[in-house]
Amino acid sequence: MLNYKQRFIKFMVENEVLLFGDFTLKSGRKAPYFINAGKYRTGTQIAQLGEYYAECFLEHNVSVKTLVGPAYKGIPLAVATAIALAKNHGVDVGFCFDRKEVKDHGEGGLFVGQKLEGGDKVCIIEDVMTSGKALREILPKLREEADVQVEAMIISVDRQEKGTGEKSAVREAFDEFGIRVYSIVTMEDIISAIEEGVIGGREYLAAMKAYRAEYGA
Repeated sequence: MLNYKQRFIKFMVENEVLLFGDFTLKSGRKAPYFINAGKYRTGTQIAQLGEYYAECFLEHNVSVKTLVGPAYKGIPLAVATAIALAKNHGVDVGFCFDRKEVKDHGEGGLFVGQKLEGGDKVCIIEDVMTSGKALREILPKLREEADVQVEAMIISVDRQEKGTGEKSAVREAFDEFGIRVYSIVTMEDIISAIEEGVIGGREYLAAMKAYRAEYGA
């Protein structure tokens, strides 16, 4: 029986989110795999995705009042995770997301959803983490809104690659901000899934391991 990480890897492949081949990444690196979260576009997909995030949330015993979804990709992820936690696990948490511009009418403010207050514990929900840019953008906004405590950040895939230096973006986030970043799966999990026959792609194993040897952190 597959565990939730293996099921998630299969889910990514079946929905063409995880692709194997020859890709040039934004960083300029040539990679034998590519993750395209833009392929999630149906109600069924986002409902299933929310459940995987919820399982990761529970696996790491994250306990917070609110899930924060950075605009724009994090918005549906935070909402889907909150729904999955409430509906399937009896854990009721709030959710909110930032506006790109401060609203000066109506209820106003920079965030939509659960009101953030000093001392609140929050968890940031994002898709992937490459350089940590999204985290660096949302943290000042959160601190401007209220003196909240960021307990964790959950992402779908940890590429386990060097960021701006020798450390991974996940490690940099902890060293710089003290924030633990949990991922549903890691690159090592994906390689193991291929080796164990959970998904296809054995023809790319050598290239993936070589890529890990060169850029892994």
